[in-house]
Amino acid sequence: MREIQENNVVYWFDETLLKEPVQSVFEPKYWQAQQRVLGSAQGRGTTWFVQTETVSAALRHYRRGGLFGKLIKDQYWFSGWEQTRCYQEFQLLHTLIEAGVNVPRPIAARAVKTGPYYRADLLSEKVANARDLVAILKDGPLTAEMYQKIGAEIRKMHDAQVNHTDLNIHNILIDSADKVWIIDFDKCHTQQGDDWKQANYDRLERSFEKEVQRAGIHYHADDFLQICP
Repeated sequence: MREIQENNVVYWFDETLLKEPVQSVFEPKYWQAQQRVLGSAQGRGTTWFVQTETVSAALRHYRRGGLFGKLIKDQYWFSGWEQTRCYQEFQLLHTLIEAGVNVPRPIAARAVKTGPYYRADLLSEKVANARDLVAILKDGPLTAEMYQKIGAEIRKMHDAQVNHTDLNIHNILIDSADKVWIIDFDKCHTQQGDDWKQANYDRLERSFEKEVQRAGIHYHADDFLQICP
């Protein structure tokens, strides 16, 4: 990982994946001008899917959620460059990759400090030919074997002592080769011990139940027994 600091801005990036100027890649207009926007998705903000020289990528600006997010949309209290959310997620993804967990490769991160606050962005690899569990389960049920593969990937993450504090079925993808991926590690962290791991499973199980009601996914409570260790 290379780091560049220019006044109140710090960039971190992987030189093997990023060939474009790091100062430009966090601006959607840069990709639009080159006609290299592949698409977009709406969440708390817009995630842009772009084509870099090396890989397809997802560009995300960090935004707050909930009621507080309506007041302060994208500013966070600055307590050091290595405490910024983008740096933390960049490093955590590397930790998971080294542990053999299927997660997107981080390409570049940026933090911009303004007074006591900062804003942040992350450019990471887009998982090719993949859909999240909500989209897949709308079309039909998963096999027991696939649920077991999901459980195996979560256990690899837990063996690396990573607590995914927002583990839900929007953050689990399956690609065209039936490979399971876990995404969106904002606010997640490493944590010792085992007591916290059940809370990840509980949150995931609630998300299945929620989407049965909201999206009509093909899921039965017994399916979750294939995921739990």
